[in-house]
Amino acid sequence: MPENAFKENVVVLTGASSGIGRAVALKLAAQGAWLALAARRTDELKSLADECRQLGGRCMYVTTDVTSQADCQKLVDGAVQEFRRVDTLINNAGVTMWARFDELQTLEPLHTIMETNYFGSVYCTHAALPHLKKSRGRIVQISSLTGKAGVPTRSGYAASKHAMVGFFDSLRIELADSGVTVTSVYPDFVRSEARGRAFGKDGKPIGASPVHEDKIMTTEECASLIINAAARRKRDEILGLRGKVGQWLLLIAPGLVDRIALNAIQKGR
Repeated sequence: MPENAFKENVVVLTGASSGIGRAVALKLAAQGAWLALAARRTDELKSLADECRQLGGRCMYVTTDVTSQADCQKLVDGAVQEFRRVDTLINNAGVTMWARFDELQTLEPLHTIMETNYFGSVYCTHAALPHLKKSRGRIVQISSLTGKAGVPTRSGYAASKHAMVGFFDSLRIELADSGVTVTSVYPDFVRSEARGRAFGKDGKPIGASPVHEDKIMTTEECASLIINAAARRKRDEILGLRGKVGQWLLLIAPGLVDRIALNAIQKGR
């Protein structure tokens, strides 16, 4: 991938204030991208925007709750007003859970997860699509291995990621003659402070990460793989050996994949 593949490329990035989104923003800024950053936390966005400018990228930010269609439209409108176009949309905003379905004391987290992960991506895509058609641009959706196979304690999260996959696979076909490409990325566990905000069985954030964060992929490595896949306009990018092997095993030994998923959750890695 050329080091300046995204130089002066107008990128709208959701979920930018932490984790994978923050790492993607910093790497794109270093390439000279023009960034429209979105998240709910204004202070973190402002700080990130300053860092991106110091790295050489042009940058603006819009405080955005992607569960609001109006907010998503405002984000895209702001990017167009600032940069006159949109070249790339990266749907990264997301929330997760860490609880067995039969232990949930409230189903409200399932609504929040679906509204954020699925509808948030749909809203942003709908707002950006007319501009992406003009620029023959890119849509990048950050899914998860749970978008390919079920994972215990992640039922609501897996449902939202399966919904995203179905939506963007369909959209890819619809856009085949438009010049707009759709790239779906499927990370395994990635090191992130956001995991502590996962919904627990009581519907509240669990607080501490249940994963061995020092034994999983870093956000920087994940961001590099995402940007590489986007630059090459790949259809799919499965991150990590476990995910790649798992796709073949699903065809011949799905029960084994179930056991691998359970083992991963139990070991937290």
